[in-house]
Amino acid sequence: MTRLILHCDLDCFFAAVEMRDNPQYKGKPVIIGADPKEGKGRGVISTCNYEARKYGLHSAMPISQAYKRCPHGIYLKPNGKKYLKVSNQVMDILETYSNDFQRVGADEAYLELTENANSFEEAGRIAKEIQNEVLSKVGITISIGIAPTKSLAKIASDENKPNGITFVKPDDIKDFLKDMDITRIPGIGKKSKAHYLNKGIRKIGDIINTPLNQLIDLFGKHGKWIWKIVHGLDNRKVKEFHEERKSISAERTFHTDTNVFKDILLTFEEINKSIHRSIIKHHITYKTITLKIRFEGFQTFTRSRTVPFHIQDEKFVLNIILDLFKEFSGYQKKVRLVGIKLSNLEKNLKSRQTNLLKYALI
Repeated sequence: MTRLILHCDLDCFFAAVEMRDNPQYKGKPVIIGADPKEGKGRGVISTCNYEARKYGLHSAMPISQAYKRCPHGIYLKPNGKKYLKVSNQVMDILETYSNDFQRVGADEAYLELTENANSFEEAGRIAKEIQNEVLSKVGITISIGIAPTKSLAKIASDENKPNGITFVKPDDIKDFLKDMDITRIPGIGKKSKAHYLNKGIRKIGDIINTPLNQLIDLFGKHGKWIWKIVHGLDNRKVKEFHEERKSISAERTFHTDTNVFKDILLTFEEINKSIHRSIIKHHITYKTITLKIRFEGFQTFTRSRTVPFHIQDEKFVLNIILDLFKEFSGYQKKVRLVGIKLSNLEKNLKSRQTNLLKYALI
């Protein structure tokens, strides 16, 4: 039986939410990210709409460069709380279409419809229903790729944006991929691309036409992995939590470096709450709590603490993070970024909220 996997990807998500809420932005370049300060600002673009992309703007571009290319654009700071609320609304819709659901960040998710649909055509009808429901209830568009593997579905969802549905059937895989740049393969970025170019591999078709043993000689395990992807042999399941996952983390960069403790505390609380939303939903416990802090000048530190047994306690984690943060209270530099990581994970259907007073570490 051919698997039917959907990759659902919200179109220029942050910008789409802002255009929904501000109809006067329609048809104008909208850029979400740092304050450009007339081209002298720092930071990068989080995302931008398609009008902005006509000027060569893209995610992760320095905001100063973006302003020089598009000084008349509408530059907005991200509104994390609003975007998270909208993301949750979309994910609640997607989750109703399949028991095999996997959220990937704020704007992407996988669904497996192998048990729900008998054909690609039927899966396509379901995809259209999803698009209509997301648009009518949330007011933004979503592009969907349908393929027999997760990696191919992800590649497909990016093919006909915005609001497109793209099919990759088993017999069409090679023709669909052969002329694409190798960076369309998940896991090959701009940096690793140079490594492939040095070996004469530019298009995905070059990978398709290279024998497996040769790819392994050239790129080791990664060569085997990309060979499987381009031949439709990615057998990864659609699921929220996998036992081999080693940690769950999140971090935030401040728009302006700060030493205001109130702002830092609020950011820690938001990160911690976001992580625990996933932790609780998927019955995950943890033992190791890690603080990440980056100061102006990109000086970065991590500090960790491990408790005696697996727990699931949001308040306790925040107290540990604040205690670890005390080490840097006398540091003279301002804070640029903070993060929290929970590791030593364990899947536990009876996760316990444990009072750790007898292990008082604070």
